[in-house]
Amino acid sequence: MPRVRTGVTRRKRHKKVLKLAKSYWGGRGRLYARARETVFRALQYAYRDRKAKKRNFRRLWILRINAATRQNGLSYSQFIHGLKQAGIGLDRKVLADMAVKDPQGFAHLVKVAQQELTA
Repeated sequence: MPRVRTGVTRRKRHKKVLKLAKSYWGGRGRLYARARETVFRALQYAYRDRKAKKRNFRRLWILRINAATRQNGLSYSQFIHGLKQAGIGLDRKVLADMAVKDPQGFAHLVKVAQQELTA
């Protein structure tokens, strides 16, 4: 049986990596071995940071909600608990947006949460 040579396959593999490494600085964009290391690391960072992005946004929303609820005389945890008791199912993204763009509406939600806590 004849020996299989990897010419076409290898070229395809190299071109795929070098295409991803386009615009990298120096040999990282031109030399296969350097490009491969850099691309693999970049893909790992991209995967990791897609997950971290979700955590970071949730932290930001909680900070904004906390600041707005404290201005209205309630803590974040009490506010969330009051909303749950009132049966209001708004997520943190919407609440944070309301806190920034609609302070009167947010203040009304805080009052509803306070009434549920005292009832």
